[in-house]
Amino acid sequence: MLKIIDLFSGCGGLSLGFQNAGFEILAAFDNWTPAINTYQANFHHDAIQLDLSDEGVIEILSAYNPEMIIGGPPCQDFSSAGKRNEETQRADLTIKFSEIVAILKPKVFIMENVGRIGITNTLKKSKVIFQKNGYGLSEVILNASLCGVPQARKRFFLIGILNEQDQVLDAYLKQNLSTTPLSVFEYLGNDLNIEHYYRHPRNYSRRAIFSIYEPSPTIRGVNRPIPKTYQFHANDTSTDLTKVRVLTAIERSYLQTFPKNFIFPSNNKADLEQMIGNAVPVKLAEYVAKAVISYLQEKRLTRIITPSNMLSQQLSFF
Repeated sequence: MLKIIDLFSGCGGLSLGFQNAGFEILAAFDNWTPAINTYQANFHHDAIQLDLSDEGVIEILSAYNPEMIIGGPPCQDFSSAGKRNEETQRADLTIKFSEIVAILKPKVFIMENVGRIGITNTLKKSKVIFQKNGYGLSEVILNASLCGVPQARKRFFLIGILNEQDQVLDAYLKQNLSTTPLSVFEYLGNDLNIEHYYRHPRNYSRRAIFSIYEPSPTIRGVNRPIPKTYQFHANDTSTDLTKVRVLTAIERSYLQTFPKNFIFPSNNKADLEQMIGNAVPVKLAEYVAKAVISYLQEKRLTRIITPSNMLSQQLSFF
């Protein structure tokens, strides 16, 4: 199985999904102390605090000789919840990810981001860098609720295979999608001990009260209390606030499919909420990892049994 480094790793959702699928993670890198502390509390391999825009980064990363690079460059500048400004240092980190891949030349790379990145100039520039360096590209926006996550969260994945054609992974990325969204109840049962919960809307034209019998809305990096003056929305699933509450940060980590034994050492609520909200859902990462494995296994079999040697393969069975 290919050996991986994880760039912009956060607290480890992408790493854990790929590790669960059978890949070996060599090291993870992030520049936010709370995320690195959490990562180190849950994994045994290297987790290094590092500004990936610094000089000398290539020397540090190349020492691991990675066969695959995965990562989710900061998405706030592309998100519908952000300011949508590509002219920032954070947006430049997406280009930096591309440049690192182009220099280290892993066999495979996987870049994750919000769905909206697909229409940005930043992504266009990144794809040019990848293609000039020999990567065939496959891209997809996946709804996490169809990939084993009880959350209606849409995420973009760009996957590059060195010396391969474009779109080779398209079928693998879609072949195991569920036909129905996964609800919170189907994933957690009655573990939350409530049937309805509050998730603060971006504006009050949207509902804020949800049922466990549906996927949760996207887990964001903020988690506010129910306002005393809250006006009910027509689509709220309950109008009895005595039976509605805000989910805790740890409960929200369950909706991101982190296991219950995952350790969050920080006591800072704002850090916890941001860390959990920014993470890649573990089961979504695992879904993508398994799609890559299916491709690699089939590719390996195709190389072993080609038209020129099929006869010898058949004769060997007798």
